[in-house]
Amino acid sequence: MQELTHYIGGAHVKGTSGRFADVYNPATGEVQAKVPLANGDEMANAVEIAAKAQPAWAAVNPQRRARVMMAFVGLLNRDMEKLAEALSREHGKTIPDAKGDVIRGLEVVEYCIGAPELLKGDFTDSAGPGIDMYSMKQALGVTAGITPFNFPAMIPMWMFAPAIACGNAFILKPSERDPSVPLMLAELMEEAGLPKGILQVVNGDKEAVDAILYNDTIQSVGFVGSTPIAEYIYGTGCAQGKRVQCFGGAKNHMIIMPDADMEQAADALVGAGYGAAGERCMAISVAVAVGDETADRLLEKLVPKVEALKVGPYTSGNDVDYGPVVTAAAKANIGRLVQTGIDQGAKLVVDGRNFNLQGYEDGFFVGPHLFDNVTKDMDIYTTEIFGPVLSMMRAENYEEAIGLAMDHEYGNGTAIYTRDGDTARDFAARINIGMVGINVPIPVPLAYHTFGGWKKSMFGDLNQHGPDAFKFYTRTKTITSRWPSGIKEGGEFSIPLMD
Repeated sequence: MQELTHYIGGAHVKGTSGRFADVYNPATGEVQAKVPLANGDEMANAVEIAAKAQPAWAAVNPQRRARVMMAFVGLLNRDMEKLAEALSREHGKTIPDAKGDVIRGLEVVEYCIGAPELLKGDFTDSAGPGIDMYSMKQALGVTAGITPFNFPAMIPMWMFAPAIACGNAFILKPSERDPSVPLMLAELMEEAGLPKGILQVVNGDKEAVDAILYNDTIQSVGFVGSTPIAEYIYGTGCAQGKRVQCFGGAKNHMIIMPDADMEQAADALVGAGYGAAGERCMAISVAVAVGDETADRLLEKLVPKVEALKVGPYTSGNDVDYGPVVTAAAKANIGRLVQTGIDQGAKLVVDGRNFNLQGYEDGFFVGPHLFDNVTKDMDIYTTEIFGPVLSMMRAENYEEAIGLAMDHEYGNGTAIYTRDGDTARDFAARINIGMVGINVPIPVPLAYHTFGGWKKSMFGDLNQHGPDAFKFYTRTKTITSRWPSGIKEGGEFSIPLMD
């Protein structure tokens, strides 16, 4: 069986803690590798190496750092097939979806090629008599990121690309469920010209996370995952004096107005609700139809599309709609929540409980489920299911529909389908959710905008990627400079005013 490693100091390093986690092939249910789980000493060693390497990297001018990013983009494109296959093998998502995972990370790397422009400071000439004032954006030092299983390429690149472009070193603690792609990314970064020790990959569990949080050298921490863990990391990291951004759970609503194109809305719900087996923080898990007639018309279009979904392993080709969920525990949790929905009175319109894939009986496949008549007190509404389960709710009017989304504790993403511009503008202005789609089901911003939710979907002040990333990974230093011009005066005992 393959034994994976850490990547420290520019080399693959075997774990020394003696602890390992199994890495599964979700399609077969078989253990295909084991990954070492770092202890505090292993993490401290990686941080020490990063701290020694970082000052020289920060001293490299931004244009040369950007060239590393440019070369990295070329290598990602060169190895796209290899990366996608490794990602699918450990995560379970289809090859086209795996390529999308890599590409959405690559797009952030492309944005980071603009580091020379994004890191420019401000300058004021003659702010006072003989006085100039200017600012610098300087690297934090050693930074860290804790990333989830569902996007093992995209989220690491969303974090380490801007951090490194800003002149920082970066410690990546990826998910132990699918760690191979992060290790491959570290190799490619060094092939692109990144000095050894600037990007370290340390695999682990909570012990490694705590070693990051309590290490005084690490200046910032990024996290993507569940809300309870986001709250823990944010609270602990902030208490240790670190800069922290944490992105948690979601329950994304899509509102369907009576004037919407029902065919278009149904297609959007199928892709956004069931793509990647629903294991996306931006998945649409709640469809809110305004009016019973709208709900009935939508179901008429939606049910046959859901029933026709093709579920299978990534090896079956590009016509597979989605693959297995990541673990047996995830599959069991989805099944439990589906049963809860039935017990609490929701109508199961499409029942995927008996789904079975011949030849893959031990895989973690879950059939598509579609509920109708879901109410806001049900567990399938309040809880993030993270599986191929879509809940239909019926609202009497627009105000009730928007209220459902606004009252939910999560505020990651939302969407509305309508042909009415006034309704769309009102929705965009009033909704208390971070990312909004108007006739767009998964409104993930492009790399040059920022990604982030509201309410219990995000903890921190700055979003991921875009301009916010360069703010998060730098500190601003402001310099006031005066060069005497020959006029000598005595000491001043009051704050000087800029006349």
